[in-house]
Amino acid sequence: MKKRCTWATTPLIIPYHDNEWGRPVHDDRVFFEFLTLEGAQAGLSWETILRKRERYRTVFLDFDPRRVARMTPARVERLMGDEGIIRNRSKIESTVSNARAFLKAQDEFGSFDAYVWRFVDGKPVLNRPRTSADIPAETPQSEALSKDLRKRGFRFVGPTIMYAFMQATGLVNDHLATCAWRNGPP
Repeated sequence: MKKRCTWATTPLIIPYHDNEWGRPVHDDRVFFEFLTLEGAQAGLSWETILRKRERYRTVFLDFDPRRVARMTPARVERLMGDEGIIRNRSKIESTVSNARAFLKAQDEFGSFDAYVWRFVDGKPVLNRPRTSADIPAETPQSEALSKDLRKRGFRFVGPTIMYAFMQATGLVNDHLATCAWRNGPP
């Protein structure tokens, strides 16, 4: 049996770890999905978010930022009654406002991909944690990204949330040194 990062232990988390976490993303839709999901996760477990991920994809229009940016307050109100997502008004409203800010970043930089990879000089940060305790909650890069996103009007993008975002989208590789997925799929 191949050794995984110590946090990858449940039937929902294992495939996420094996197939997504830490793999470099260059797809703006995927970036918007993770911005939304990481913000929704604030104060909750990632397992909870993964259980609700498919419903998020449905209600947030497959994370198409152009379509999400056009969502109305009435639509937000309907989403407050949807048990398939986190029913937190601030988190739902931030998804819509973040979509608008996301589109502005795309316009300014040509893509969100071009924007976000600047914070790691265009290549993944390859850390070498031996244990989960060696992995920081935030870094200077996640602080810089958080600060810049907030300046652009994004919400639920604190430095800890942004570090998780950077890990999820492969801007940072924090697979443990002993993890078989450290250098990609085994």
